[in-house]
Amino acid sequence: MMDVEIGGTVGVQAAGDPALGYDAPDLRWFVFALFFIFGGVTSLNDIIIPKLRELFTLDHASAMLVQSAFFLAYALFSLPAAAIVQRLGYLRTATIGLVTMTAGCLLFIPASTSATFGMFLLALFVLGAGITIVQVVANPLISLLGKPATAHSRLTFAQAFNSLGTTIFPRVGSALILGSLAVVSASQLHRAALDAYRSASSRVIVHTYLGLAVALLVIAAVVWSRRDRLREVQDQSATVRQALRLLGQPRFGLGALCIFLYVGAEVSIGSLIVAYLVQPGVWNTSDAVAGPHVAYYWGGALVGRFLGAGVLRLVAPARVLTLAAVGAILLLLLSANITGAVAGWALLSIGLMNSIMFPTIFGLASEGLGSRAAEGSGVIATAIVGGAIVPLLTGALADLSGSLQFALLLPALCYAAIVGYGLYAGAQGRRSVGHSLTS
Repeated sequence: MMDVEIGGTVGVQAAGDPALGYDAPDLRWFVFALFFIFGGVTSLNDIIIPKLRELFTLDHASAMLVQSAFFLAYALFSLPAAAIVQRLGYLRTATIGLVTMTAGCLLFIPASTSATFGMFLLALFVLGAGITIVQVVANPLISLLGKPATAHSRLTFAQAFNSLGTTIFPRVGSALILGSLAVVSASQLHRAALDAYRSASSRVIVHTYLGLAVALLVIAAVVWSRRDRLREVQDQSATVRQALRLLGQPRFGLGALCIFLYVGAEVSIGSLIVAYLVQPGVWNTSDAVAGPHVAYYWGGALVGRFLGAGVLRLVAPARVLTLAAVGAILLLLLSANITGAVAGWALLSIGLMNSIMFPTIFGLASEGLGSRAAEGSGVIATAIVGGAIVPLLTGALADLSGSLQFALLLPALCYAAIVGYGLYAGAQGRRSVGHSLTS
């Protein structure tokens, strides 16, 4: 069967299948599994943050360095990952990403042995590098494995499996990690006793990530065994400089900015959920009780993405994006201005509003890129570094103001920018339709 170039820097065709992979549902389910894996592992950061805050007696800004270390990898490795896809293809690159994730998990062993916060950050950085590579593969690949007309819906459906991972992993991680929080406080210990306590208490984190390492190695072996499942057309002429020039296209450039802001807002809220819920004015509970509720935040995204996959076939994506971002702002304002159970549930409900944002912004920004789709994916994945910067600023704002409620202002401003992008993309779409009707 001849190779066929389709709308991406790397065109794909399922070996032994007709057409352009449309009749290869098994490959689509394989990519859905990748979404599940990197989504679930990423969500464990929200559980590790309160654990490390307790072990190392950190303030909010310092604790957010967990997210900064993890998401910094997107800034450094997204474009190189796109280049690797061009050289080696999608499935071989996915294997590299999974092996890198495994290495990150194994680095938790020396982190626990040394009982130093910096070693934990290094482990998270390497883990983030692997997830970056896997995500650069997954987003354009699921768009290419199907008809262009249903790309928005298909990517949103794939993101639902990402949310399935972010719903399941926090519940398991909370039971394993937060459930082990000791009655003894690290702030009450000194020197040798403190070092021993940190080393012993961090072992539970190691055990969690060792289990993940084993699972990732098995998955990497399966992916490698299927590395020739796709026949791909390689275009190796693209450079990093050419990829970055895509930012000069207003719709793409603004879309990349909105990915930066969206991921920053989503991660900021997820990272603060446990600390927010335990406040006396909200739920007045413990970390161990609040921790499992992180799953409701990501579970809202899960439900919204399955529903959104259908809605996006009926309603213009830009309109759905605008309404979702407005909903997120209203829920933030509600949570910040009331107390009690409703304040907590309002914050958790933002996950439902988040559901369609990433795939819809990605799709709106990538429309019309044609043969430069993989380059665009690398640039947009770089913008995920918002998860490293916005949470750090949100934590600093919480420390300066002494109020987590006030710190929610920053995510609200991020969502306001996304409302503007939705209106802009919608207006562009209407102009395009009007032009085609008069041509």
